[in-house]
Formats: sequence, structure tokens, C-alpha cells
Amino acid sequence: MKVIGQVCAVLLAGAAAAQPAPEAVTSYGPEDAARRLLVRGTTDIARFENVLRLFTSRPDSPRIDYEQWGSNDLFDVTLAECRSGGRAADMVISSAVDLQIKLANDGCARAHRSTATASLPQVANWRDEVFGITRELAVIVYNRRLISAAEVPRSRFDLIDLLRPEDSRFRGRIATYDIEASGLGYLFAFADAQQATTFGSLIEAFGRSGVVATCCSAEIIDGVADGTYLIAYNVLASYALARAEENPDIVAVAPDDYTLVLSRAALIPRHAAAPELAGAFLDYMLSQAGRAALRSAHLIVTTDDAAPDTLILPETPETSFRPIALTPSLLVGLDQHKRREFVALWRSTFPRQGDGEAPPE
Repeated sequence: MKVIGQVCAVLLAGAAAAQPAPEAVTSYGPEDAARRLLVRGTTDIARFENVLRLFTSRPDSPRIDYEQWGSNDLFDVTLAECRSGGRAADMVISSAVDLQIKLANDGCARAHRSTATASLPQVANWRDEVFGITRELAVIVYNRRLISAAEVPRSRFDLIDLLRPEDSRFRGRIATYDIEASGLGYLFAFADAQQATTFGSLIEAFGRSGVVATCCSAEIIDGVADGTYLIAYNVLASYALARAEENPDIVAVAPDDYTLVLSRAALIPRHAAAPELAGAFLDYMLSQAGRAALRSAHLIVTTDDAAPDTLILPETPETSFRPIALTPSLLVGLDQHKRREFVALWRSTFPRQGDGEAPPE
């Protein structure tokens, strides 16, 4: 019996260790606040904390506990809480917007209606349950200290051309998300497959030239900054622009052929303990003050933000920008059969080279 008890203890310990957990946790607002809000998100705390500080600095403000999660783990824990009916976060915000739509489609979101949500465009409001709160670009990032102006890829066609020569100096020095570990990486890659006639040539060039599939936005941009990578593909501009404020060598390019535009999706879980307070926080993020805070963190980008030293936009952004709409069409890529086929296609030409850990984004 003692041996059996020891085995059970080991098994239980292993199961507990396998449970998803946040990567970082912080709190904002008065410690003695009468109300408390639990927000879980994929956005790095450094990018999101100004919004949290401003909301909790208002009179009679609540205290917000913010947990930073990887996108796949965040989906898993939110779905598990939905199914169990147990304690849930009050708000979930994710860059993997397809997974947010799936949660709502599975009955795991509460509706919220207000003047602020009614003002959202149709592509950013699905059934009054999933709301787009940011406007971010999927960009190519490079280090101007390491790449000449003539080498800068302004489109996917240019990127393929850089990788074509057998002796290309870009071999093994381009990075992008690992689509199996990153929900956002999978979303962008699947969107590329639907948008681009270049997709087949692009992943073939990636596989042939040893492009690195690895972790999170911040880590990839760190690699561009220190010269480990010469180019990062399909990463969020919000992280690149924030880094450019510290390192003027970092430049983000919105591709001319097309640029994916992402709105991080917020939802209020069905079993949220404070849904009204979560709705107030959502309305704040959609208000003029909230939008200004999001823009200061580069989580909202407009065509007015282009500057030669930070962000290079397409000549005609109106036609080059391709918003990822919050609609059920996003569920197509989550079909198990399609996902297996897509990942197999990707890996057949692009062997996994990352560490396999789930990234924040």
C-alpha cells in the first residue's frame, strides 16, 4: 500500500505540474479596493500596464490582477473553466483571435452591450461577445545596422528573392513564430495560406534556407537587435515599435503585397465573477482615453504613425491592409483535420527548430 501511495503521489504531482500556469502576474490599483477584477491576457505586461494603471487610477477604481499567459495555455484554461463551471477570469484578452471566436462559439462568453461596443466596426464585434480592442500590423523587422537599404524586403516576393541564392547570407538568420507552440503564429501562417499566392514558394524558401521557428515576439526581436537574426517575419509591430524607442536600429516594415491587421480580442467568460466590472473595463479600453493609452503602447497603429525611423508602411495602405475579421470564418483553420494537414505541410518544408515552449505571442 505504501508503494501504491507513493506512485499515486508521483502521478498527482506530475498532473499538477502539467497544469497551465501564467507566465507573470501583477496587480494595479488600491490594495484596499472594494472591487477586484481578474484579467488574463497574452499581451506582455510591459505593453499593457499603462492601460491598467490609468483605469485603476480613477476615483473609486477597482484593483486589477493581470495574468500574462501564452495563447494556447490561455485558451486551454479558459475552456476548462467554462466546462467545469468553476472560478473563471473576469476578462480574457488574446492575440489568437481565432481561439477567442471558438470559445464564444462553444458558449464560453457572456454578451456585453454598450454605446462603446455599438460603435465598433462589424469586423471587430462578433455577437456582442468578442471585441477587437487593438489595431496591430504583422510586419517584417530588421536591424538597419546589419542590412543595407537595398536589401530591405518590402514584400514577400523580396523575402523569397533574398533566400533564393545558395550562398545567401540570410540562411539560418531569419526567424518567425513556431506555429505549433504559438496560437498567434498559427493564425498568421494560416491567414498567409489563404491570402497569398506566394505561400507555397515562401515556406519552401523557409525550409530550404533554415529559417528558425521559435518563441515569442519579444525574444525574436531581441534576436534581431543583437544580430542573431537579420530578419523577423510576421511578428507584431507593437513589440518592434516599442523596441525601436530604445534601439533606433530596429525598423518594422508593413509588406507592400499585403499586411495582416490584427485586433486583439477581448471576451468576458460565461462564469466571470464580476462581469459588470469587466464590461466597464472593456468600455474604458474603447473610450477616447483608453484608445490613447493603447496607442501610446503601440497597440493601435494608424497610417499617421509611419516614420522613416520606425515604421515603413505600404504606398497604398488602404488596399494593402487586410484586417483579420472577427467572424466564424476563423474557425476554418481550427478544424482538426485542416489543422493537422496544415501543420504537416508546414513541417514537411520547415522542420521544427525551436525549443517547443509555448510563447506569450
